[in-house]
This record gives sequence, C-alpha cells and structure tokens, in this order.
Amino acid sequence: MSYLDINSGQVVANASEEARAAFIRRTYLHLGGAIVAFVGLEYLMIQSGIAQQFAAVLGASKWMWLLVMAGYMGISYLADNWARSAISREKQYMGLGLYAVAFAFIISPMIYRAATTAPDVLMNAVIVTGALVAGLTFTAFTSKVNFSFLGRSLMIGGFVAMGIIVAAIIFDFSLGVWFSGAMILFAAASVLYSTSNIIHEYHTDQHVAASLSLFSSIGLLFWYVLQFMMSLGGGD
Repeated sequence: MSYLDINSGQVVANASEEARAAFIRRTYLHLGGAIVAFVGLEYLMIQSGIAQQFAAVLGASKWMWLLVMAGYMGISYLADNWARSAISREKQYMGLGLYAVAFAFIISPMIYRAATTAPDVLMNAVIVTGALVAGLTFTAFTSKVNFSFLGRSLMIGGFVAMGIIVAAIIFDFSLGVWFSGAMILFAAASVLYSTSNIIHEYHTDQHVAASLSLFSSIGLLFWYVLQFMMSLGGGD
C-alpha cells in the first residue's frame, strides 16, 4: 500500500501553472475512467437481468426505496470519505470505485426502463447532459469566479429535496415533471460548484476526490435529465 504525506500538495489556485494543468488533467482522466466503469457496469446489470430484478424488488414495496436510499447515502458518505483520504492512495481509489458501483446500481432500474421502452430518450438524455456539463465547465473555467459560495445553498437545497422525496415515498404521491426540472437546476449548480472547486479549492494531490465530486454531480444531473425527458414522453 502506498502512503501519502498528509501535508503534501497545495491549493490548486496557488500552484504553478504546470501543477494546475497536471491536477486538472488527472482529475478529468479519473472522471473519464469512472464514467467508463459506470457504463460497463450498467451494461452488465442490464444484460444479466440484475437491473430488472432490482426494479421488481423496488416496485414490490415503497419502503424498499427508503432502505435503498438510506444505504446509498451511507455508501456515498463512506466513498467520499475514502476518496479524501490523506494517508492511502489505494483508499482513495476504493472510494471512487465504491461510489461508481453504488450509483450504477441505484440508477439501473431507470436506465433499464429507458433502454427497453424509450432508447431514443436515453440517448437524448446522454447528449443533453453532456452539453450541459460542457457549458457549465466552460463557464467555470472562463468566468474566473469562485462558485464555492454555492456550497451552503446546495446543502440546504439537498436536505429540502431529500425531505420531499421521502415524503413522496411515504405518502405515495408523484413528484411530477416540475420537481425533475427543479432538480436539473440544482444538479447543474452542483456541477458548477464541483468544477469551480477543482480550480479554486482542492489541493493538487486530491484529484481522486475531485473526480468523485464531479462524477456524483454529473450523475445527479443525468438522473434528472433522463427522468424529466421520460416524464415528458410518458415513459415514467
């Protein structure tokens, strides 16, 4: 196991141009790897029938969704904690890998439904998500604005959104297309926040944690773009 110096690295904004470029390159390479792993996992889960079986389990009881959400939140917290480890590089990669698996698993029923009933919608959701991420990334890198101030609002908004989702599960009401639209805006702000942090907040040795943050934000954006488009098309 390789160990890291807990005092290594410096804030990216204060690093040399070469160090900043290297950090950003490593971050996006790891993000790309996580996305490729996610796509591979989704393909395997759909082809093996795991996604279909998981969807059936979730559909059997509304309480199952609450258990899955609680487990997912716990795993996400653990994965982020590992990815930010200042001691072990292996632990950082374990965190990124763990989150990719957890996200692939929880979104697999929706992707399975889209792939089998509305494949064009699924592809369009991928394209729209990619275009939004590209635009937000361009904004973060060219505006020279530190969007870290969004952090508090995102935290509060996340708690509110989670409360609404839990209420919808317990009281069995539909969140509707407007909620998905609002969550697209929330996820877009999260992507902007995560991208800005890459430039201004992370240390130069935290590229794994930075890639996990980006991956989770992009994943959330894709989730609600797909849900929004399926709702408009009557596929949800």
